[in-house]
Amino acid sequence: MGRMVAIIVALLVVTNVITGLAVYYLAVPAPGAGSVQVIGPWAGGEWANFKPVLDAFKNATGISYQYTTSRQEDLSLTLPINFQAQQSPADLIFMPSATIKQFAGRGWVTDLTGTLSPSSYQPGALDPLTVTGKVWGGAYTGKVKPGFWYNSSFFTSHNLNVPTTWAGFSQLLWDIKNTSGVSAPILSGDGVGWPLSDVTEGFIETYGGAAMHRALTNRTLSWTDASVKAVFQNYLVPTLQNGFWSAPQTWNDPAVIRSWWNGAYPLYFMGSWITSGFVPNPANLKVFSLPGGGSNQGIVFAADYFFVPKYAAHSDLGKRLAQWLSTKEAQTIQVGVGGHIATATGVSASAYPALDAQVASLMQGKAVLTDLDDTIGNPFQGHFWSELQSLWATPANWQTVLANIQAAAQAQP
Repeated sequence: MGRMVAIIVALLVVTNVITGLAVYYLAVPAPGAGSVQVIGPWAGGEWANFKPVLDAFKNATGISYQYTTSRQEDLSLTLPINFQAQQSPADLIFMPSATIKQFAGRGWVTDLTGTLSPSSYQPGALDPLTVTGKVWGGAYTGKVKPGFWYNSSFFTSHNLNVPTTWAGFSQLLWDIKNTSGVSAPILSGDGVGWPLSDVTEGFIETYGGAAMHRALTNRTLSWTDASVKAVFQNYLVPTLQNGFWSAPQTWNDPAVIRSWWNGAYPLYFMGSWITSGFVPNPANLKVFSLPGGGSNQGIVFAADYFFVPKYAAHSDLGKRLAQWLSTKEAQTIQVGVGGHIATATGVSASAYPALDAQVASLMQGKAVLTDLDDTIGNPFQGHFWSELQSLWATPANWQTVLANIQAAAQAQP
């Protein structure tokens, strides 16, 4: 009897130990959990919309995070200095795909081939970050750059209609220009030459077609080719020379946004992120694409790309966050706030707000294109932006601008 009691006691002890261990491992974060450092481009309302995704990651994994906002233009200058010193300011960083590939070529990027699966993404989503079969970064949600946004109440009060032809678009611009209280028909968003680049790509993909946009992106077509010149000469440049555009203004300045929404500059060529928190009554926000293009039109879809630096202090945490950002669960949270289109598979159409569903409809029948200057990268990108600022200032010099852009494209490594 005594021996049996001893055995029972021993079994109880072992059982309690096992139970205790099980409770322990379920209660604490997974091995390596700590705080992951994240650098992204979003501040203000955009950061407020991204925060729930990181909060969900923290809740699911027990891994806390620290988020820092930094402009990608600034990071492109400082990160090489960090990496050359074998240091990194974060464990996961959002940067353009071309920059990530350049960093990967210098041995500064963690290989995510085993972490991210192309099968969990929409077809081609990881192509800009895949080199010789290795995946060097991930694609988060993206934004479509569909065309001109406007306040529908302005159109209604002035009996204006959405154009369906180039001639109709030109007439619309004249009608708006001659409307009392209008400073210029179109607001020129700017910063460092972006998003003037988005406008230019819009004209190329519409009146030159998807094939021209791809060829310029791949640098197999010259910017001084007669076909490219025709797009500028017949479409973009006349709108500049006729005074249809404002002087370039900081694209996300609240005062600039108000001047557009209140009718000083009724049209604004901008990406779909504008659906998220930029206007006081989004029910009035509408959009139309450049009209009158051919059957081979394209539309730019720009994903937000990220990578895990080789010298990250917690690369294991960076990889876990990278994996989370690629899931339908994370991206469903993000698209729900508006202004985002998922790259992950399995995100339900019902997850999108109504306005984003309208934006998605503008993609139908068009070839989906990567952002031209983001794909090529620097130093071309910086020259491209600068030349477009020059074009807006002096449109008569458009042929010189194209020659300078071509020179930058040829000089790109």
